[in-house]
Amino acid sequence: MNNLKVIYEDNHIIVVEKIPNIPSQGDKTGDIDMLTIIKDYLKEKYNKPGNVYLGLVHRLDRPVGRCNAICKDIKSCIKTK
Repeated sequence: MNNLKVIYEDNHIIVVEKIPNIPSQGDKTGDIDMLTIIKDYLKEKYNKPGNVYLGLVHRLDRPVGRCNAICKDIKSCIKTK
């Protein structure tokens, strides 16, 4: 989690640098994915006791390393689509 590079964060979205060769979201391989990494980061940073909601604005393929925007609430996800 220490290697998560947060580019921007506010109450509604978080933009991170997606790590190459890590999937954007969970898949059948069971490998750690960016959504899980970000959820863990937010749980720790804000001391959240329950689940963290995140919505993927766009998915990047596993080998790609670029900026990835993620919604932190359902209303933000609806507005981006």
